[in-house]
Amino acid sequence: MTKTYANLIDGELVTTAATMEVLNPANEQVVGLVPSCGADELDRAVAAARKAFKTWSKRPIDERRAVIQAMAGVIKENADELFRLLTTEQGKPHEQAKGEIYGAAGLMAAQSTLSLEEEIIEDSDTRLHRSRRVPVGVVGGIVPWNFPVMMAMQKIAPAMLSGCTIVLKPSPFTPLTTLRIAELIKDVVPAGVVNVITGEDSLGPLITGHPDIDKITFTGSTATGKKIMEGASKDLKRITLELGGNDASIVLPDANVAKVAEQLFWSSFSNAGQICVAAKRVYIHEDIYDELSAAIAEYAKGVKVGDGSEQGTGVGPIQNKKQFDRVCELIEDAKANGYKFLVGGDVDPSGSGYYVPITILDNPPEDARIVAEEQFGPVMPLMKFSTTEEVIERANNSDYGLAGAVWTGDTDKGVEIAEQLETGTVWVNEYLHLSPFAPFGGHKQSGFGAEYGVEGLKEFTYSQVITVKKNAMA
Repeated sequence: MTKTYANLIDGELVTTAATMEVLNPANEQVVGLVPSCGADELDRAVAAARKAFKTWSKRPIDERRAVIQAMAGVIKENADELFRLLTTEQGKPHEQAKGEIYGAAGLMAAQSTLSLEEEIIEDSDTRLHRSRRVPVGVVGGIVPWNFPVMMAMQKIAPAMLSGCTIVLKPSPFTPLTTLRIAELIKDVVPAGVVNVITGEDSLGPLITGHPDIDKITFTGSTATGKKIMEGASKDLKRITLELGGNDASIVLPDANVAKVAEQLFWSSFSNAGQICVAAKRVYIHEDIYDELSAAIAEYAKGVKVGDGSEQGTGVGPIQNKKQFDRVCELIEDAKANGYKFLVGGDVDPSGSGYYVPITILDNPPEDARIVAEEQFGPVMPLMKFSTTEEVIERANNSDYGLAGAVWTGDTDKGVEIAEQLETGTVWVNEYLHLSPFAPFGGHKQSGFGAEYGVEGLKEFTYSQVITVKKNAMA
């Protein structure tokens, strides 16, 4: 019998008559039923969050820290159950799912140590002038399907620490693990501080437009981010948007081919390429292009594509049918245009599950859709370049600006190039490393605002300046 999961509203587990099916992308079988919420359930959750805000915002920050750390502990204690459930609904291999669960718990614990200090602007004989941060209020959090647990916790933790309360909407494709976590923390978190409700895509605009939600934090596509920004503008909600990317990796001629090949592979193909900062365009200097492209292709042939719950799987399925169809469309476009494939390119439509083979293209043109658009799947276009000036210009020729990387034996040269890339994050000789203490956000159409670190925590607050005239009544 398929399990039915409940929402968390005002400290209570709540179901609805209408439900949504959640599929396992590895076999397209139904693995759970979740509530299909609308305006009534949202109103109830927002009212609970608004009521809880009055007391939660006034609790000392050390008490708020303790609750967040207790939540992180609950996630760690139940990690074995949670990572298996995550693989079932999301598709990623067990080891990667385990990394997400433990990473989410670690992120919460780390972010709970942050603080927002008051700033003394003036303390003279005549005036005390200070600036402090105060919580925004009720937060609406909207979470994507590629890292559903990590993205949920990176919104919940800073919201709670700042003194805000939150209504969180998981993706309808991957709500199960988040709902199970909500069930596990029900008695750890004060009622109304964290509310988790599920619904179709139509629930998102209701959250964005709700008059009693003060801030929206969203991770997802740039197209949806623009709609959220438009909706939030009607009552000037605060927003944080972490959006798409078409992230470029640049490999200089002095890079160690043997070492870089494997790292480059996983920078593109972890989580089946469904990572906003995955290497989606790889530029290799012409002096080492043939050697490195052959090494990456050879490594790819040894990586198993399959069900994430099976031993030895390195790359799982695409998470949902809509994204599967989009990735297949990009591959078919590349084939129709006669681009050369080093590996992959042929999708078997006869089986169950949303499997796309590891696909690596050999030097497609810059205007190819497979290069110019964000693939968000297990596809890696490799391109040649001749000069540093040329590759920097090509890397920056994008509406996106989320992340990038430089691979080189000369770290000083790598940093010099990194500082010229128009992205929020640039790695030199590594990839996919994010610190809970460093701000993460995009340039251009890759986002608005920041997550992580003190800068991300400030996103959940207003600045308030208090000026006191001394001896005014003397």
